[in-house]
Amino acid sequence: MMRKVFGLKAMFYLNIVIVAGLIGYQIYLNFFEKDYITMHTVQLDRIEQQLQAQDKFSFAVVGNINNSVGVFERKIVPRLNQSGVDFLVSAGNATSGGGEDKYRALYGTLSHLEIPYLLTFGENEASNLGDFRFYQHFGPYFYEFSAANSQFIFLDVTTPMSFDWQLRWLEDVLKSSTAAHKFVFMGKPLLTASKEAIFDSADNYLRDTDFTIPLLTLFSQYKVDAVFSSNLAVYDRQRHGDTEYIITGGAGGLMLNNDVSFYHYVEVTVDGDQISIAEQPLDVGQNQFWRTLESLWFFIHSLFYVGYLNFILLLSAFIVIAIKLYSKVFRDRDYYPNFDIDPSPYEKQPLRVAMVTNNYLPFIGGVPISIERLQRGLSAAGNAVLIIAPDYPFQAEQQQQIDQQQPVRRIPVALSFGENKDLQVANAFSPRIHRELRQFKPDVVHLHHPFWLSYSGMLCARSLAVPVVYTYHTRLEHYAHFVPLPTRLFRNFISHLLIKHFAERCDGIIVPTYSAEEYLRMIGVKKPIFVQPTGIDYDKFQQRDEAALQRLRRQLKLADDELVYVTVSRLSQEKNIDFMLDAIAELKQREHRPFRFIIIGDGDERSRIESRINTLGLSDVVILTGAIPPEQMVNYYQLGDIFLFASKSETQGMVILEAMAAGLPVVAVRSSGIDDVVQHKSNGYKTPENIEVWLRQVERLSQQDELRQRLANQAQQFAKDYAIEHFAEDIKHIYAHVIAAKKQAKAKH
Repeated sequence: MMRKVFGLKAMFYLNIVIVAGLIGYQIYLNFFEKDYITMHTVQLDRIEQQLQAQDKFSFAVVGNINNSVGVFERKIVPRLNQSGVDFLVSAGNATSGGGEDKYRALYGTLSHLEIPYLLTFGENEASNLGDFRFYQHFGPYFYEFSAANSQFIFLDVTTPMSFDWQLRWLEDVLKSSTAAHKFVFMGKPLLTASKEAIFDSADNYLRDTDFTIPLLTLFSQYKVDAVFSSNLAVYDRQRHGDTEYIITGGAGGLMLNNDVSFYHYVEVTVDGDQISIAEQPLDVGQNQFWRTLESLWFFIHSLFYVGYLNFILLLSAFIVIAIKLYSKVFRDRDYYPNFDIDPSPYEKQPLRVAMVTNNYLPFIGGVPISIERLQRGLSAAGNAVLIIAPDYPFQAEQQQQIDQQQPVRRIPVALSFGENKDLQVANAFSPRIHRELRQFKPDVVHLHHPFWLSYSGMLCARSLAVPVVYTYHTRLEHYAHFVPLPTRLFRNFISHLLIKHFAERCDGIIVPTYSAEEYLRMIGVKKPIFVQPTGIDYDKFQQRDEAALQRLRRQLKLADDELVYVTVSRLSQEKNIDFMLDAIAELKQREHRPFRFIIIGDGDERSRIESRINTLGLSDVVILTGAIPPEQMVNYYQLGDIFLFASKSETQGMVILEAMAAGLPVVAVRSSGIDDVVQHKSNGYKTPENIEVWLRQVERLSQQDELRQRLANQAQQFAKDYAIEHFAEDIKHIYAHVIAAKKQAKAKH
């Protein structure tokens, strides 16, 4: 442990040194290293002054410098400085790429030359948007100048769109020239090398015949003395008519160091009417490790030239790392619960609780029902409750009845979707959210989703300096089909990151089961977590109205001898209803006792599910009831004999507890939320997502009346512990705890 702490401290101090170094380096670059633009203008002035009134002069031609420091800068440049040549020309590929770092590195290398220099625009210079940088730092892509008794012409062979224009320009330039000698520089060779080159291919040559043939004609017609190019790691010299065609690619690229591929430069001497051209071989090389290190340094060096934004981002990153290291090394941490927190004063007094939710009644779902029950329990105990929820304009009558009985404030809708427009996306930026919460003056804000309206509620809670509690209701990864993002990206990464990020900003998290707590810990949530199952209105499920049940049986056309299976679920993809339909189709083929399967709920998949029921031939046994008002649900549960469930997206499965309270044993697919509620062989059965295994348990309960009754009684007893009165009382204890913890933390600061 001591070694780990020592290592973290060393990393922290190293990080501080890096931050100081970055700042110092930026200061150095701003005050001591100047920017450079249109360098060819400066270099041409130097060349013309140097060659003024001279008949004899010499120049060197290099190709494929490729940002080489080890070879070009350290070996070739010193030799050129001592060689007596008047200036240097790069025949192309002076950089290894078009990035700003490569241009900056090249400028640094060329600054070691004591003679003027000019660059040919090559393939490497043009790559990665390098054409803009070349123009900015050096000048045009094709140009010409005359000095002494010679003319020097530079062509751009990287931009096919300019070929026609260059031909017109070149012919005019050559036609009007009075120079005794003419030299042309172009990045790609016109003629295929006479000797086999390393990595040689057709792409290394200029192959556009609409350009190459006219070029050869013009060079011959106007007696161009020599054409220099690069792009190949060789030295090659050929004569075509009166013109020498020279490929020079030995100034820094990868060489084989044989008689074809070797490091070199070309020296050209002009003496009156005489021209001599000779290669100057160099016995040098560079280790690959140092080449890689150079490339890394070019990248780091360039970050400071693209603009202050990169510098600020890099500096910020190291500052963040330093802060993280500081918090891990120098701040004391106590991972045990704080037993000094005393919630009792807040348990004894009435609290003002604001709840913010993305959906609520009249929308039917587990979360709205859970919130409604908590509101009733808290209000019955003398606490004040305010619910911030979306408006449901398509269900205005039902909503009005609810709002007359409950303390709900509706937020205007921004978007509606779903088959019946029952899914409402409220305007999270509505000022009404903050206005209602400020007027209510809550002691605690309770959020029920990790996004949208909940973020507005969280921001308002922070401004009011009150604690935030979040209930983890839903396994968000199972709702990837609702999100306009790649399914796997959302399911495997974004959903978990979203929940973790949101939960870590809350003061306390409520989960309905221990498996849900384990999940949150697994994804990295470190905030206090309270396991509190959602309450149910247990007493309501004990009231049995036989007359109402008989009317409902007649309405659904259920025969007295039929066994009734029931499920309650939103008709949506994540609820795994297709699994149950496939299983019921199999059961129909082999079950001798008549049965019906009632699916209670509605949703965006209803039309598809109806179609699938018809396809499977189940229309005579499956009943889709649609959404049922909560106050009528007791009768539907009590119609059943067995409750069936296959959803794997639940954190608890509140409908399972309701079914148990109504005296139904359960057969469910095992998942994190189900595992804590269904006790195998005690109040039901939980199985893998396997139709055959799941059906085996359904058949067992269907065929053994005594077993079914025993599990039904045990299910009812199990559900009794989840009565709504206990639920509200326990939630208030959690509120009191987070309020006390926040006040204690505030007092310390």
